Amino acid sequence: MNTLTSIKTQLPFGYYTLPFCKPLQVKERVENLGEILGGDVIENSAYDLKMKINETCKVLCKKRLSKISKDLLRRRIDRDYSVNWIVDNLPASTKYVRQEAGQSEFVYMNGFPVGLQQQGKYYLHNHVRITLNYHENPSSYVGYRIVGFEVEPRSLSQSVRDEGEGEFSATCAGGDDEDGPSTKAPELFEIDAHDEVWYTYDILWVESGTRWASRWDNILKMEGGEIHWLSILNSAMIVLFLTGLVAMILLRTLHRDIVKYNELATKEEIEEETGWKLVHGDVFRKPQWSRLLVATIGCGVQLLGMAVVTMLFGALGFLSPAHRGGLLQSTLLLFTFMGALAGYASARLYKLFQGDNWKQATWLTALLYPGIVFGIFFVLNLLIWGQASAGAVPFATMFSLLVLWFGISVPLVFLGGYLGYRKPIIELPVRTTQMPREIPLQPWYMKPIFTSMMGGILPFGAVFTELFFIMSSIWQHQIYYMFGFLVLVLLILMITCAEISMVLTYFQLTSEDYHWWWRSFCSSAFSGVYVFFYSWLYFNQRLQIEKFVSVVMYFGYMFIVSGLFCILTGTIGMVSTFCFIKAIYGSIKVD
Repeated sequence: MNTLTSIKTQLPFGYYTLPFCKPLQVKERVENLGEILGGDVIENSAYDLKMKINETCKVLCKKRLSKISKDLLRRRIDRDYSVNWIVDNLPASTKYVRQEAGQSEFVYMNGFPVGLQQQGKYYLHNHVRITLNYHENPSSYVGYRIVGFEVEPRSLSQSVRDEGEGEFSATCAGGDDEDGPSTKAPELFEIDAHDEVWYTYDILWVESGTRWASRWDNILKMEGGEIHWLSILNSAMIVLFLTGLVAMILLRTLHRDIVKYNELATKEEIEEETGWKLVHGDVFRKPQWSRLLVATIGCGVQLLGMAVVTMLFGALGFLSPAHRGGLLQSTLLLFTFMGALAGYASARLYKLFQGDNWKQATWLTALLYPGIVFGIFFVLNLLIWGQASAGAVPFATMFSLLVLWFGISVPLVFLGGYLGYRKPIIELPVRTTQMPREIPLQPWYMKPIFTSMMGGILPFGAVFTELFFIMSSIWQHQIYYMFGFLVLVLLILMITCAEISMVLTYFQLTSEDYHWWWRSFCSSAFSGVYVFFYSWLYFNQRLQIEKFVSVVMYFGYMFIVSGLFCILTGTIGMVSTFCFIKAIYGSIKVD
């Protein structure tokens, strides 16, 4: 038994918080870090399943329904809570038939509802038909393997007989008789009309041709394959357009003779070509809040390394959903070990800015953004804990996260910082003058806020469709496993962020504005702001969350995700722009 989940509250609760049948001793399975953070609580059950032995209307137990239990059941039914079971590491799914364009197809949904509400009355699903598909292949292995697990819930008022010696038998109206399916309409089990409930179940074993390796296919089958490809094609066209624009700029910059000897070159083109050269003495000037920029870029490199390795592992099949909690745990551990890259990148940049206290900058890199995320997570966890939800992370696990952070990540950041600061300073193609050049008055469309808003649209457009599927998997409890698409989208996102920052920075330099460090970061980082706006739109259009704690939890987590997306995309944009500026200023000769 796993937790009860709901898309209306996003707060999971333990299975045995409701009046369900318990085994003699409830045992929790030892879980990994990802399962605990994901809110999984896996316990044993009272159901007795034996291989290839069918059961009909077998009695599980009887439970008394107190007023408190009835109120709790009604609340769980009102909020659309689903029951989640597991057999042989396969999650229970409910099969529905969907009619589209005169054709019917089966759709599988995770779990099954606690009960249903009709005309103001509440009915409990106290009978289940469990269908287990098995596969046999004597040439490969001995015995049988379970390859499918379906549950059909029903609300029934059974007729139970006491057979003596603690044994009971039941007749389930509306179930299957010996002669086949019954034609009698079942009487639904209304919660308010009874003070006790009998739980019964059927077991049906069905031989299946599905192989063990393909048993997750129905569960992982997500819709929108064509939408994915259209989205990637659209993003690829954006990348081609930006690549052409960057190639044209580099061509005109590095081959000045083309402009010089081209008879069609206009006066404006020549002025534009020389505008960025006038600021060669200021283009590498140290920016304001340089330590904050160093810490931000360090965290961005850490996130980028984590994202690339995670996506590659996922695309190669190492992060199968069969390994429950594996994706979240792998992401967390990879972020911890990528601390060395964060320290190295921040130290290299800090030395470029001729900073004299690399340890202070390294501390800022190691603590600033992880500290903000941990602080928000801690406050949200207190709110979830106040709701007595199974999704609350235990304080022992919180301590484990702190050990990962201060015991592994921070030392690795310092190791990377030490190695980075020992490297020679990055060689720049031009010298920086002592007196800063005066910047001409800029037109309105070159203001930082306008260029950032324009620049963030294209990276957000590149990930827009995939973002919808990812959010659906998180907030509507679906399983996401399209890592192949995600690798392509990540690659397109990186190219788009790099090119949009380069293009906008080039136009800024032609206007003789050399404050490009933060501008190149914000040009692509603003896409994270659009992600947060989209999360607000998704909340209003797709979700039905009403509880205050659930709303705070949703926007708190989406704020963290949007902020990290800002840092990731902004880092890609700034580092790419730095390489671009080094290239174009290395092509000119300055006395």
